[in-house]
Amino acid sequence: MTGQSTQKSTVRDAEIAAEQAHVDVVYRRLEELRTAATRRERAGYEHRSAAVPGAQFERDVFVYNAAKRVADIDAQHEGLVFGRLDSDGGKVSHIGRLGLRDAAYRPLLLDWRAPAAAPFYQATPSDRKKVVRRRVIRSVGQRVVDVTDDLLDADTTDMPVVGDGALMAALTRKRTGQMRDIVATIQAEQDAAIRAPGRGATLISGGPGTGKTVVALHRAAYLLYSDRRRFEGAGILIVGPSSVFMKYIERVLPSLGEDAAALYSLGDLYPGVEATARDRSRVATIKGSARMRKVLSRAARLRPLDAPRQLSIVYKGEVLRLDAAELDELRRAVHAKGAKPNAAKTEAGRALLVALWRLAKPRIENLVPAEFSRELGSRNEFLGFLDKWWPILKPTDVLPTLSDRDRLAAAAAGALSPAEVDTVAASLGGEYTVSDVPLLDELNQLLGRPPRPPSERSNGGVAELSTTQDRHFTRAARAHRGADYDEYAHIIVDEAQDLSPMQWRMLGRRGQLAGWTIVGDAAQSSWPDPAESRAAQRHALGSGPRHRFHLSTNYRNSAEIFDYAANIIRRSVPDADIPDAVRHTGTDPIITTVGDRASLAPAVAARAAAELSEVEGTVGVIASPRIHGALAEALSDDPRISLVGPLESKGLEYDAVVIADFDGLVDEYTIRVGYVVLTRATQRLVRVDVA
Repeated sequence: MTGQSTQKSTVRDAEIAAEQAHVDVVYRRLEELRTAATRRERAGYEHRSAAVPGAQFERDVFVYNAAKRVADIDAQHEGLVFGRLDSDGGKVSHIGRLGLRDAAYRPLLLDWRAPAAAPFYQATPSDRKKVVRRRVIRSVGQRVVDVTDDLLDADTTDMPVVGDGALMAALTRKRTGQMRDIVATIQAEQDAAIRAPGRGATLISGGPGTGKTVVALHRAAYLLYSDRRRFEGAGILIVGPSSVFMKYIERVLPSLGEDAAALYSLGDLYPGVEATARDRSRVATIKGSARMRKVLSRAARLRPLDAPRQLSIVYKGEVLRLDAAELDELRRAVHAKGAKPNAAKTEAGRALLVALWRLAKPRIENLVPAEFSRELGSRNEFLGFLDKWWPILKPTDVLPTLSDRDRLAAAAAGALSPAEVDTVAASLGGEYTVSDVPLLDELNQLLGRPPRPPSERSNGGVAELSTTQDRHFTRAARAHRGADYDEYAHIIVDEAQDLSPMQWRMLGRRGQLAGWTIVGDAAQSSWPDPAESRAAQRHALGSGPRHRFHLSTNYRNSAEIFDYAANIIRRSVPDADIPDAVRHTGTDPIITTVGDRASLAPAVAARAAAELSEVEGTVGVIASPRIHGALAEALSDDPRISLVGPLESKGLEYDAVVIADFDGLVDEYTIRVGYVVLTRATQRLVRVDVA
């Protein structure tokens, strides 16, 4: 037995040494390219004599491209070579994070996104795509530490095969608080979704732990590789459920050499607002309903709270006066013409002057209309009144005023019940919530933009000149686009099953020209009216082609944890999409109870501390935000412990999870949210319930 073990060790060491030799060649070549790119960047900066705009632009593009190449090389430095394919005829190809050739243009490394690298992910024993052996190479820095092989051609007997289970090794690694890429262990069904066409909508479904999020992120990297001019030029937007989630995934794309995608949580998609607070479920349901569009449309046209109620102005000795009723009638008449409020200010001023003319005409002889309008319309007192009576409004001016119950009731007549009016009014006027962000965005569209002053419409009478290349270069350099940017080439939406109709409307405005990747699982939905949300989703996605993919294997949870969670969700959602969990740990979930609520926080803190000694990585404590204060005081300050709410936990994963009062959490939210919470743990799951 010892002899066999020694022989295996000798084979492994020899194969590691062989791969190390190739990795050394790759890194030497990479350093040559980095030195050359740095030299080109430095040379570009030295061209200070460029005087004409065209030469300056060419210099800037030269410097930008050289600097970008250096940044790309630096981003790929860790784990650069991770795979190898041995194919029929003795052909050998190494797979890595970027494509690389030697000085004679012979390939040293295939980019994992290249068509030639696809068999690394797609080959199986039944369809091996000419692959004889597939090898995963694991490195620390530039040092190869292990290799793991899959032999796909059973008739091959003369090729060394090392290890058995690169995927399982990756799955059991400790969690660090940030998502890792899976570029070395992508599975065939995941690869098919990653490489789907960029146009139309790609819909990726699958139960917990199937890798939906990481597939979506690798898809962004693949799209940028496949058509860089299109997707980097117009941009890719990635939207997630929370700021906690976005922080968790933010390093995945840079680790794949891509930093051109814009990452926003649903609470960040209105400029100047970063909402993290969440409304109670009942409030969020009302605010997210499509009925709110009618409410907001009316609210945008209500008289501003501080608008003057009377206009009095003297013209040629006559006092011309418009009272509140007359002013309100004028307001209704201006709105009836259909222009958006902020674009209608000029029309509002014209309506006031016409009304004043009608008052003045019977009293003053020899009135000249043009003279009357010119003289009265240029007076500071008239212009000052117009600014107060018809101000240019921002969404943040309008939404808080709906905390006035009577004002909201006027806007919500026929759309919301009296009880719903009370509920929504009570939630407004304070800190903006995630549910408020799509309302602000809707108001932004309803209010419209004010007319541009003549000085902004032209550049001294000369139209601005720019070339297509100018515009492409400028936009490509803006990796982080504004929250209201609306010309994306592709939008990726994670946890899509939770989006409200108003949130879909918000995303639809940003994706009018976009392809889509939609990722979700209906069984994990926290939105109470799936049919309404699906209708809003269809409207946002448009009429383009649909590409559907289903992921069927749970790689996150141990079988012991997932079987427990699956049995619970099946009772309430018999048709839930239940994937197959492929990993066993032998550790069943632990359920403990405390006698009363006062004992809950100390018991949860004790269990979390105990779990720290059981796992190498992170421990997540998931509880209702209502008890976060008590838990925060009781929990250890160990950085490996994270305290999150049930909705914040979506998309996250921890080595161990401690759930505080699971039954109470389900009562406050839904069993579907409870299912989410039960499936966050990779190794150990603990429930601390109240008896």
